[in-house]
Amino acid sequence: MKEVKQLTRSGYKDLQEELRHLIDVELVDVKTQLTEARAQGDLSENADYDAARDRLREINDRIKEIEDTLDNAVIIEDKPKNVKKVALGSTIRVKNLTTGKEAEYTIVDTVEADPFKNWISQDCLVGSCLIGKSLGQIVEIKSANPYKLEILEIKFLTK
Repeated sequence: MKEVKQLTRSGYKDLQEELRHLIDVELVDVKTQLTEARAQGDLSENADYDAARDRLREINDRIKEIEDTLDNAVIIEDKPKNVKKVALGSTIRVKNLTTGKEAEYTIVDTVEADPFKNWISQDCLVGSCLIGKSLGQIVEIKSANPYKLEILEIKFLTK
């Protein structure tokens, strides 16, 4: 049985766009590279041919991965009935009780996790500790240097 991935609408759209780009651009480019490399003659010692074949394999693997994800994806609803608890798709503002610093995170599936956007996976340490918790609750993050986070705000991702 395949694993169901829960995606935001924007995450689903991003994967569709990446798939189109891989098929319409990357695949065409690498097939052209393969044709040009074959035209050079002996393939046994042809680095261009080997590189193009490796790239073709990578592209095909990624296409299969995206197709499998999209085929088994469930879109996170836009307006959840209950935003009193942290759930997949929640954007939460927390305060680190050790440092006093505040941060905002959006909890997403591993497919969409992006530390540069503060989108964290529900499977990562912080994400898994926050899922199911309520506004005002203090959550202990049991890492090498444990710390506590207070949940200051919970809202739902709007993208």
